[in-house]
Amino acid sequence: MSDRGAEDRVRAHVHVSGHVQGVYYRATTRDTAREHGVDGWVRNLDDGRVEAVFEGSPEAVESLVEWCQEGSPRATVEDVAVTYEDPTGIDGFEIRR
Repeated sequence: MSDRGAEDRVRAHVHVSGHVQGVYYRATTRDTAREHGVDGWVRNLDDGRVEAVFEGSPEAVESLVEWCQEGSPRATVEDVAVTYEDPTGIDGFEIRR
C-alpha cells in the first residue's frame, strides 16, 4: 500500500464486456496498474467478461478505469461498468484465476 492514508485511496470495481478474454487483457491490465501504482486484481468470468478491482489514488484509479475503455491492443471493449466502493487496503496487483 502507498505511504498515504486510506482516506487518500479509492476503490473501483469494474466489469468489462466485449471480446476481452484470450487477448491478453488481464496481463495488460496488471502491467498498466503497476505502471500507475494501483493495487488490486483482475480475473476472467465464466460469462466472458473481465472483472477487476483497482485501489489507489483517485487520479491513478480513474486513469485505469479510462484505460479499460480500450484495454489491450487485441481487445474489443463493448462496455465498462464501474462501482465505487470503500477501499480495503489491497497491496500489490495480481491476476486471479
